Amino acid sequence: VKEPEELEMIRAAVQITSDSFRRVLAMTRAGLKEFEIEAELTHEFIRQGASGHAYPPIIATGENACYLHYIVNDAILQEGQLLLMDFGAEYGNYAADCTRTIPVSGDYSARQLEIYRSCLDLFKYARSLFRPGTTLDKINEQVWKKSQEGHLQLGLYSLNDVERQPKNAPLHKKYLMHGVSHYLGLDVHDAGQIKMPLEEGMVLTCEPGIYIPEEKMGVRIENNLLITKNGCVDLMEDIPSEPDDIRNLMGSG
Repeated sequence: VKEPEELEMIRAAVQITSDSFRRVLAMTRAGLKEFEIEAELTHEFIRQGASGHAYPPIIATGENACYLHYIVNDAILQEGQLLLMDFGAEYGNYAADCTRTIPVSGDYSARQLEIYRSCLDLFKYARSLFRPGTTLDKINEQVWKKSQEGHLQLGLYSLNDVERQPKNAPLHKKYLMHGVSHYLGLDVHDAGQIKMPLEEGMVLTCEPGIYIPEEKMGVRIENNLLITKNGCVDLMEDIPSEPDDIRNLMGSG
């Protein structure tokens, strides 16, 4: 549970992270290398007084986004690809942790938009589950179950496949193979257990994704949530995640 002074540091880290994302939106284009995007983030972090990155950033274009902890960051951005960025400033020793997925060319293809909206819908559903008394393991199970609906709509597998899936290897795990939250604070993966009831004043991430290696793309959306008496407050609500907002800021709206 965070003290007011700790929340002040986290909010500052979030604001710097937000500004760095907007900086990147304005300059992303085909032909750049992933580390050039990382450098722009670093520039804005340090310019605003952050100590740097809260963790090694993931700047993953195309199929690199399907590697969950990809940090090589040296591929060339190609026209028509998606770019997944997992990054966060550290300010006053406290971490922010944000993920956004944007179109390199400034606009999503029809299929990319379909996949992106599916992930965004899952993110909004997941966010609605965060409230005092629940636990991360319960949230994970609910989100994993919900993700199956999106996968079916995207044609990744069929109802017939679902009926035949082994209980110990559910099909959704192929496309969402990780938990969707962790505690956040002095460490980007702060102390806390998945069976510990959430309490007012805790800060956690919300980060569902969808990874489709056969289509060479991965999408993840991640915000930081403050648990409140009746639910949660999204500390990153002002960081654009709606596709129209992203396209407008990239000059394609």
